[in-house]
Formats: sequence, structure tokens, C-alpha cells
Amino acid sequence: MIRMRDDAIDSVPVHTLHGPVIGRRSGETVRFLGIPYALPPFGARRFALPEEVPAWTEPRDATAHGATAPQDPYFGALGELLGSVEIPGDDILTVNVWAPVDALSTGGAPVFVWYHGGALERGTAALPAYDGAAFARDGIVFVSINHRIGAEGLSVLDGAPRNLGLSDAAAGLRWVQREIAAFGGDPARITIAGESAGGALVAALLSRPDTASIPRAAIIESGPLEAVPVARAARVTQATAKKLKVPATREAFAALTPRQLLDARRALAEGSSPLSGVAGYTLAIDPDSLPVSPVEALPRLGIPLLIGTNSDEYRLWFTPAQLAAISPLKLELARLATRIRRSAVHAYREALPGASVGEILGQIVTDRMLRGPALKVAGAKRSPTYVYEFAWRSPVRDLRAAHALEIGFVFDRVDAAESRQLVGDAAPQQLADRMHADWVRFTRTGDPGWPVYDAGRQVQVFDTECRVEPVRRAAAVDALAS
Repeated sequence: MIRMRDDAIDSVPVHTLHGPVIGRRSGETVRFLGIPYALPPFGARRFALPEEVPAWTEPRDATAHGATAPQDPYFGALGELLGSVEIPGDDILTVNVWAPVDALSTGGAPVFVWYHGGALERGTAALPAYDGAAFARDGIVFVSINHRIGAEGLSVLDGAPRNLGLSDAAAGLRWVQREIAAFGGDPARITIAGESAGGALVAALLSRPDTASIPRAAIIESGPLEAVPVARAARVTQATAKKLKVPATREAFAALTPRQLLDARRALAEGSSPLSGVAGYTLAIDPDSLPVSPVEALPRLGIPLLIGTNSDEYRLWFTPAQLAAISPLKLELARLATRIRRSAVHAYREALPGASVGEILGQIVTDRMLRGPALKVAGAKRSPTYVYEFAWRSPVRDLRAAHALEIGFVFDRVDAAESRQLVGDAAPQQLADRMHADWVRFTRTGDPGWPVYDAGRQVQVFDTECRVEPVRRAAAVDALAS
């Protein structure tokens, strides 16, 4: 079935249940890119549930990424830090596979499935940061999944299903379960993982009855764990509809081009900040696609979970100048708007001596959104749960341990150009060695090699010197949750 030569690069065919695909070998890794798991979600299929791809008989080239979902690149200060990739075309519902050469013939390798971040409106598995070669090098079959984002995937429209991007993510996971054996992976040893919005999708997949039983383990990196009521999730759709002077219906939105929807969203976002402006896209609680919010469902999860956050998440979204401009009045207004107790603000002042008003507000906001829910789930969950904090400080733009900074370490790519935009030119390779090895170990065994989170609240801290210690700023986080 598989032709192997000693060449450094060689074409490799694999026969999936849908039809043959041709990948490309490089050394001891074979890469298969742009394999469709669902039909293009445009035309009559726009704003509809994903439809399975019909079988094909002729070998399909799988040496290039599929098209990227409609999106605009990051702009402003974020655009200087986070890269973008645009690949034209409609075939956006695709998967990519990196497999060890020997696994193709022996089978049974553990599987790592990755969902990209991007606030549910940007990002793609085609980004170089998500190259799975290091996982394949270490005996893991790595899969990344593309899905609809933004208006195409998260709009709340009359006449359309909710959470279409999540339904895509679920369809991609079911594809992995059916097809991964052809690539040497074990469908009974699937770990699903994601960062930021990708972590939110992982949490949601674990909260759906149809997909919760597929993975054997899961990893959530800095992922929001809350799905919101439909009325709240609909705010960005309603604002977009108002901007375009159309009703928020499937028919009206399908009559618009993706570009028109993107332009409207861009216009709404201009001039806004992380503390103001139109709400972003979020997952909605919905009886058909997400019946319960993950923060409530995850404690009942019966599989190993690795979950964590970065020490200074907020510093990706706020520039130093923006932080310096936050006054005590803005802090008080934000406190009132988010119904945070004064005692919680006082607890953060005590936990962060010397911090500016902006730094305190940034830490409170992101702890409430990310770190607090992660610790809540870890504290309530009965099956093995492992908590980490990424604390290594980047020298770039005073990012410190900002959101997304850990990705280059997890993928063992701190020397790659896209990583250096965030971590600089002297990131510690030994930290990448350690984090990547822990993620690989967890994928293999369900245990990353550090203590389970229990009443002692022990956390693995990743820094220049890695260590295990009790939850940092515990009193402040607890005050925030009270």
C-alpha cells in the first residue's frame, strides 16, 4: 500500500475510507495536507451544518494546505506580533496530518489533534507555528483541523444552526476517529488540544454528548471555558446586521459576500479596545450543538485533562502605552461593569505589589476569563487533572509571559521566525525541550510527569527553571471568584 524509498523526500500514498491521498515524506516524517473532511460551506451550504465529502477514486494530492477560512489579518500592534496566512479557495474544511514513517506500517501510534486559536474569528492550521513535525519526530501522529470562524462560523441567525464552527470541529474529530488508522494512528488513543479559541473548542467538544467519548485525554491552553446564552452570543451578529442594514437571518447573511461581513466587522472593531467596543464572537449554549457551558460540564469529565494559563495573558492584548493610560477611574468603572468586588481588587493589589493600575486591571480581567475558570474546573474534577502556569518572560515589547507565548515551546519551534516575533532571539531551548516532552508524554500516557492537581493545589510552573509550587496569587484568584 505504501511505497518507501531512501530518498530524503518522497511521495507517499495512503488509502483512506474516502479515497487515496498522496502525501510527502521528509526524512522520517510524512506530511498530508489539505484533506477535506466536509464539503466547502458556501453556496447552498452556507450557514448550514457541515456535509461529509463523497468518496473519490483518483489519488488526491495532499501536499499543500487547503484554503483558509474568510478572515482579516490582525492589525495594529497585534499585527506586528501575530502572523497571518491567506490561501484562496472555498475548500476550507480540511485536516492536516504529520505521521512518523514507521507508524504508517506498524500502526498504533498515539494521536494529537490540534485546534488553532484566533478569538474564533482569525487563525488557521496552515500557520507555520502549528507545524506538527516535532510531534511526528517523537512518535505521535499529529492532526490539525480547520473550521469556520467569525461571521461564517459563529453568527446567531434566524433559520441557521448555532455554533457552526464547533460543528465543523466535531466533524473533523469524527473524521480523525474514522480515518486515523490509515495514517498509523490509534483511534482509541486520541488526545485533543487547543490554545485560546482552540482551547474553547476543545472544552466544548468535551461537553457535547456526541464527541465527549472520542478523546482519551485533552489539553486546554489558555482557553475560555464559558459558553454564553444565545442572546449574549448574538450581540456581535446583531451589530453586524445593523451596520449592513439587513436582518439577522440566514437568508439575508447568505446574500452578502464573506468580504462584506468582514468589512462590517472591521468597521465595528476600529477604535475599540479590549475594554470597550462591540463584543466578539463566542460559543452559545444551544440544545443541539452545546447543551451546557463547559465550565459546568468539565468537572464531570472522566478522562485526564492538562490545563493551564500564562502568567501575563493580558499583555498580548494591551500595549505598554495602553496599560499606562488606564487610570484609577477606568479601573473603578470596569469593576462596576463586571461586578467585581472591591475586596478582589484589594487582593490583587496585595498580590502584585508595585503593579500599575493598568497591570492590576489586566490581570483581573484575564484571571476572571481564563485562570479562574481553569482552577475552578481543576479543583472540582475527579479524574486526573494537571495544571500548569507558563511564566517565562519574553523580552519582546515587555510581553512577559503573555497569551500565546507558550505555543513555540510546546511545538518545539522557538527558533522559527514566527516564534521569534513573540519570544525574541534567545528563548531557552531547554524550556522548549521540557514543555514539548511533557505534552508528548501526556499524549502517550495521560500523565505529563508532574503532580495531579488536588487539595494541595500544586501547579507545574514553566520558566527558565521549572518547578512545582502551590497556585500563585491564590488569595486574589479566590477573592475574584467569591
